[in-house]
Amino acid sequence: MEDNMYGRELNAPPKYEPLKEEVEFRNCPGQTVQTTVVTITPDSPPIRDHIIWSFFNTIYLNFCCLGLLAFVFSVKSRDRKLHGDKHGALSYASTARSLNIAATVLSILSLIILIIIFIVQMVYLADAIQQGQVDFNRYG
Repeated sequence: MEDNMYGRELNAPPKYEPLKEEVEFRNCPGQTVQTTVVTITPDSPPIRDHIIWSFFNTIYLNFCCLGLLAFVFSVKSRDRKLHGDKHGALSYASTARSLNIAATVLSILSLIILIIIFIVQMVYLADAIQQGQVDFNRYG
């Protein structure tokens, strides 16, 4: 077979010297190896910081800056979680969730109210045009 760049034949097992521990272990046939397996399970579910929801509310549904406040509390929750303070992270996450709910609900309600006002105004304008109460010549 051909030699490769390391100076040994291809597909040949590597030649090495056994370590001192391997030699001592081979010389003691009655000795057994004990292994320990440590299984770590989380005692609680991961803490949700609601940062994506807060960011969405900050950009799109920022009713009275509630989305921005929710984003601030989400970042604080993430910082507390990284520092290992579960109680503080849960507290900030709960506040962020409440602010996100308030921002989402109030923004959607205000949007619905604005749509209703627009539709009512269009109906009144159409009714006034039909009755001839609007004089278009006055403006042009």
